[in-house]
Amino acid sequence: MKKKLYRSQSKKMISGVLGGLSDYVGIDVNLLRILFVILLLTTAFFPFGLIYVAMVFLVPNEGDVR
Repeated sequence: MKKKLYRSQSKKMISGVLGGLSDYVGIDVNLLRILFVILLLTTAFFPFGLIYVAMVFLVPNEGDVR
């Protein structure tokens, strides 16, 4: 079965982007959230914040993919 990237409805805190990404990559969602916050703070929000906002609009919801 081919993996598909989606925004998770069950593992979401803000929009579900990191929850869906954790399913896609196979990493624990909490570990991915911690890593994301560290990267967000060390890069002064710009690249990772912009990528996150873009993914909110570009990645489909979980219900639309399955």
